[in-house]
Amino acid sequence: MNIEELRLYCLSKKAVTESFPFDEEVLVFKVLDKMFLLTNINKEFSMNVKCEEELALELREKFPAVLPGYHMNKKYWNTVMIDGSISDDLLKQWIDKSYQLVVDKMPKKKQLELNNL
Repeated sequence: MNIEELRLYCLSKKAVTESFPFDEEVLVFKVLDKMFLLTNINKEFSMNVKCEEELALELREKFPAVLPGYHMNKKYWNTVMIDGSISDDLLKQWIDKSYQLVVDKMPKKKQLELNNL
């Protein structure tokens, strides 16, 4: 997966926007204004994704390319180095999970708004 494939995959999801809220290097993807993924476009290719606490630890133990979330709450966020050691299908599963975790934490009103889009 390269940066453009990552970008297109994230943008294919419902109600997703992209922006550079921190600086011109950190690309952030949000669903209804809630972040579910960020990536640094100028350094080593990686992504930060939200994860369930127990699974986050399990993935860090299983995959050397999965690290505690850089500049994030390390209980729930992983930094995944996209270096070819993890399949695109698995990366997409983790993106999907991050998106869904964020949606599931939204107020019911926002979830209904998303479902009606």
